[in-house]
Amino acid sequence: MSSIRSIRSLLANDPDVGAGNVLTSRTALGTGLDDPLLSFDTTVDGRPAGEALTLRGADRAVRARAAALHALGVGRRDVVVVYASAAADQVLSFLALARLGAVPALLNPGVEGERAARYIARLGAVGILADPAHRAELAGHDPAAPVLADAADLGTGDPESAPAPYRHHADDPVAITHSSGTTGMPKAVVHSHASLYASIRHRAALPRPQGIDRVLSALPAAHAATLITLNLALSFHSRLHLISQQTGPAVLEAIERWRPQSVFGFATTWADLARQDLSARDLSSVGLWWNTGDCAHEAHIRRLIAQGSRETVTREGRGRLPGSVFVDGLGSTEMGHSHFHITHAPGTEKYGRCVGRPHTFVDCEVVGPDGEPLGPGEVGELATASPTLAPGYWNDSVTTYRTRLRGRFLTGDLMYRDEEGYYYHVDRLVDAVDLGGGKRLYTAMSEERVLAAVPDVQDCTVVAVRDGGGRVVTDVLLLLADGADPAADRTAEVLAALDGDTAATVRSVLVVGEDDLPLGPTGKVRKVLLRERHLAAAAPADTAAAPADTAAAPAAPAGAR
Repeated sequence: MSSIRSIRSLLANDPDVGAGNVLTSRTALGTGLDDPLLSFDTTVDGRPAGEALTLRGADRAVRARAAALHALGVGRRDVVVVYASAAADQVLSFLALARLGAVPALLNPGVEGERAARYIARLGAVGILADPAHRAELAGHDPAAPVLADAADLGTGDPESAPAPYRHHADDPVAITHSSGTTGMPKAVVHSHASLYASIRHRAALPRPQGIDRVLSALPAAHAATLITLNLALSFHSRLHLISQQTGPAVLEAIERWRPQSVFGFATTWADLARQDLSARDLSSVGLWWNTGDCAHEAHIRRLIAQGSRETVTREGRGRLPGSVFVDGLGSTEMGHSHFHITHAPGTEKYGRCVGRPHTFVDCEVVGPDGEPLGPGEVGELATASPTLAPGYWNDSVTTYRTRLRGRFLTGDLMYRDEEGYYYHVDRLVDAVDLGGGKRLYTAMSEERVLAAVPDVQDCTVVAVRDGGGRVVTDVLLLLADGADPAADRTAEVLAALDGDTAATVRSVLVVGEDDLPLGPTGKVRKVLLRERHLAAAAPADTAAAPADTAAAPAAPAGAR
């Protein structure tokens, strides 16, 4: 029998192990089968919320679901959509479908029924696993696939009748997840057996990180980041608790109840957490906050690292200091894992949307509009290569090849690097605006500056459009911290925080409420919708306004059109 310490090495050094078979491979090692590993915030097969599944219990739950799916006719290469709210339904369905060699397509429960139906129809799915609420969402729409079952009911299958696990090849598709959909229809991203496990092989060669023994996942359960976290926990024999909501109050409640060492999440969750009165909550167990997706804002990071405690090693031995650590980076569904990393702690000062240096498994460059590499300090689009990259977009070879340049993936992120090799994220390509004369307005960097400079602003959204006369106008939308005076005029502070060229375009500084900001299913602000609203307000009544996307987007680098 293998020891707990050698588990991650045994799995990572086995070329047949990947994202599609970690659970079966881990179980086959025969070690720690009765240790509690996975828990959820909802009931699972009659077990109360929060009660952990052992490795043996998780294997049994997955085999029961695989048997039920097999009885429904699901087999290898069949695309099956999972459209449900509970993290348990998403995760256990993924594991069961992967065991069969099927292709689970995890759909964020926040995608509304009409868009969900159109998205599912494009996948060519053979069926859908939906909870009652999402079955109702699909009513009246045609997803071109039948609802096979309620995902929660699959646990009644007979685990002993489950077929033998499918033998995956490195290039086999093991999951379809989707982009945030903030600019329109979510893009279906396919992940392979090898790509979704590549970062875990990398981590297995490093010392065991602090905080990995007890992890709270506040990531959207339908996202690739959750699948990576799941396989990381199985490979490192870590306790993992997965919750179904990513709001600040839900995460705080889970922290106080479950006492994690680490919390994994997205920038939208950190923003919501930072809005809460953290001093009134017990966050002492947390030593690490780990961010992926969009990089986080300095103002939110500082509030979080002031809480919790972190382990230190001195001549006197191990101890703990007040304040926690925040690991930031930049990732996306297509990247498969964050490609950059930087660590913030009390006393560190490298902010300004710095996402750190690339991981050693990443080969990236910043390219200009002609596709050629740029030097330090020059802003361009990130082009990156990595074994973690998704192979492409399901049923969409056009978009797959349009986003490739010399073997690299064009991410749509505008960035630059400094002389020390640190990378900085300034905006998304579709959100930046060309001001002419070689000048650009970067909405994300503008938001960062406002948040850092105006203390009673909790979150900020910058919307820049061209009016009917071709002039760029910018509206700055402020979401205030609790107790802040909504009648106060913050225009001078906002303008002082912005660079001169951006400040010259500002038309208004507006205090807004949460309901005024349209959000995508992962909680990101849908700027394309905001641009449409503010473009209509900017256009003269007798002038036909250009489409919002065209007005706001600069020319794309070669290979991205």
